[in-house]
Amino acid sequence: MKTIDLRSDTVTRPTPGMLDAMMSAKVGDDVFEDDPTVQELESKVAKLFGVEASLFVPSGTMGNQVSLYTHAHRGDELICDDEAHIDWYEVGAAAAFSGLQLRPIPAPGGIPDPEAIKAAIRPSNIHHPVTGIVAMENTHNRAGGVVVPLDVTRKVVSVAHDHGAKAHLDGARIWNASVATDIALSEWVQGFDSVMVSLSKGLGTPVGSMILGKREYITRARRTRKMFGGGMRQVGILAAAGIWAIDNQLPKLADDHRRAKHLAESIGSLPGVRLLPDPPPTNIIVIDLAERKVDTDKLMAKLKDRGVLLVGFGGTRIRAVTHRDVDDDDIEKAIEEIKKVLQ
Repeated sequence: MKTIDLRSDTVTRPTPGMLDAMMSAKVGDDVFEDDPTVQELESKVAKLFGVEASLFVPSGTMGNQVSLYTHAHRGDELICDDEAHIDWYEVGAAAAFSGLQLRPIPAPGGIPDPEAIKAAIRPSNIHHPVTGIVAMENTHNRAGGVVVPLDVTRKVVSVAHDHGAKAHLDGARIWNASVATDIALSEWVQGFDSVMVSLSKGLGTPVGSMILGKREYITRARRTRKMFGGGMRQVGILAAAGIWAIDNQLPKLADDHRRAKHLAESIGSLPGVRLLPDPPPTNIIVIDLAERKVDTDKLMAKLKDRGVLLVGFGGTRIRAVTHRDVDDDDIEKAIEEIKKVLQ
């Protein structure tokens, strides 16, 4: 029985074409900055996003944390939303590594309110921490892959800069936002002082994320990466996977979105099933079963026995994510099994 793994878009396996690119990659020592394939990837990504420079890092969490540390002054406050990946899934790293105090504020549906951010910025007062960084996430994972609108993004950046703070974008799935809206990647990152984008989620590489910014900032971030243990050697074998994924997988993200919508439409009409949001705007489906009063752990165990893997998302919610390794037939099979368990 084939297992249909919808836990995340991080579970993909390298394709034959990606493996060929990795096996034939020219490599050097990236700490000495002489790995030609890493240099090609960093140049390619910088050009694609319209920024001065980019830096290859092992993971999205490291990308966010290197970015924050490179901006931070210990004791500063970081404003983010109360469902942000930086707050929920990065093990308190902003406090542990950078000495940042997080100030999470509500962002209903994953959409930050620039006026709420403005109100949360600390006034100049000897008793207060300095608001040093404003961070936002696009697309928004816990909100179900929501695309934060471009006008909201621009306003958030303006609020941060108007108050002397840096603006950071956790853009792990910003590729999905661009494909879903047909708005260029360069537009989505405009104005941010730092950006993290992931290669190992929607694009399906085995390892890697990128930090984007001005050349001087990336030079400092490279030093931070080394301090965090992220200096890598013959890493061109992984950078080659990123180049292949950008060239071959990026145009196909629309298929992931289409399959997510089909899956959502097929199960969203079942009694006691609520989707957040409905329909899913990209490749993430959050299923709320509060009305069913079911044990989600037991439900997922039943689905696992039927060859479908989902992931718990807190309380009565579970998550499904479409990706390259799940085709149309897999989605139909997943729909069939989910309906059997829920009906």
